[in-house]
Amino acid sequence: MADRREKTPGRKPAAGKTVTVEQIASPNRRPAAQEQTLVGLGLNKLHRKRTLEDTPAVRGMINKVKHLVRVVDEKA
Repeated sequence: MADRREKTPGRKPAAGKTVTVEQIASPNRRPAAQEQTLVGLGLNKLHRKRTLEDTPAVRGMINKVKHLVRVVDEKA
């Protein structure tokens, strides 16, 4: 049976609110959960930026690693 999941590479955020985050510190010598949270946000190297949907889940992830990231831009 064929795999029916659709792959959506480069998926754009919805037309609603977005938040842009930038990684400003390395996850070295940090708990594994914090490194995994950065990967979940799409960040894995210093000074990378990602524009994400402004949802409670994303805000919670940003709050969990607030010492490693910086909120660059918030668009309403």
